[in-house]
Amino acid sequence: MSSPVVRDVEARLVRVPMRRPLHTSASRVTDAPLLLVDVHTEDGPTGRCYLFCYLDAVGRAAAAITRSLGEGLVGTPAEPAAVRAQLADRTRLVGASGVVGGVLAALDVACWDVVALAAGVPLARLLGARPVPVPAYNSNGLGLVDPATAADEAVELAGEGFRAVKMRLGRADPDSDVAAVRAVRRALGDDVGVMADFNQALSRATARERCRALDDEGLTWIEEPVRHDDHAGAADLAATLRTPVQLGENLAGPRDAARAVSAGVCDLLMVDLDRIGGVTGWSAPAALADQHAIPLSSHLYPEVSAHLLAASPTAHWLEYVDWAEPVLLDPAPVADGAMSAPERPGTGLVWDEEAVARYRIG
Repeated sequence: MSSPVVRDVEARLVRVPMRRPLHTSASRVTDAPLLLVDVHTEDGPTGRCYLFCYLDAVGRAAAAITRSLGEGLVGTPAEPAAVRAQLADRTRLVGASGVVGGVLAALDVACWDVVALAAGVPLARLLGARPVPVPAYNSNGLGLVDPATAADEAVELAGEGFRAVKMRLGRADPDSDVAAVRAVRRALGDDVGVMADFNQALSRATARERCRALDDEGLTWIEEPVRHDDHAGAADLAATLRTPVQLGENLAGPRDAARAVSAGVCDLLMVDLDRIGGVTGWSAPAALADQHAIPLSSHLYPEVSAHLLAASPTAHWLEYVDWAEPVLLDPAPVADGAMSAPERPGTGLVWDEEAVARYRIG
């Protein structure tokens, strides 16, 4: 069956309030700028994707790039491999990373959505899998707050139906990080997992000291303690810590992921739908994780990641954030600590157009 032909590509920027602001070692985020991408086809389905843009200015740039690249897709089949090849040619000189890479990933996801919708199957089934429940941890909030507040918030997050939560570390005082972890662990007990994310806040020497201080605190993993491209520093920590080291959300494409795995930078691998290159880009790291028996988790984008983890042999944890829910109709729920991709065709992304109009900024 041939893929539907692209009629036009639409890009709209919205800014939605976050139910729980996120305070990390890098910044404090209270609103989510999301670029909504729609690939409309001739007499066929509309494929959708969104990008979390971090900053309004990034979202505006991504919208302009999406519209420009989309013009060149009009009249061509929404076939992911062909679209990927065409856009690779068009962006060769500027480079397919950063904002451009995010746009290419969004268009890739939207085209896969078109194909799955046209076939009448969920994306997971199109990829040869079933939309099975994937263990999910609640990653909303739980930023750099005082230990008592962190403990209360962790209980609230787990109470929303999760068996694990993620907290952010990187306070100026190392003892405050340890105190916060201990407060959260006491509040949750032994039945709820706790992940910790430094968001690249530490130098190699500082990371060695501070991560060792956390090595007996029962954390599920320690994420990105050093700069994401410091492979030697991350590999040293992975070799010396008993707590698993998690890394990968900033890996830019399958080749970057292969270099990181070959350097032994982590015990656990995390893939970001945007930075890895969409559905097409995800497949190589998933195979690599399987080859090296590395548990694979997702970063953000839970709605599509649930499909991809279902098709990943070493699927580990899905990171759940609710940032897109204000503009979604019928978002996938979490049940018994897990999230399942919906059984309806495609990725399941459908916009609430009234909400989109209310939150639209570009």
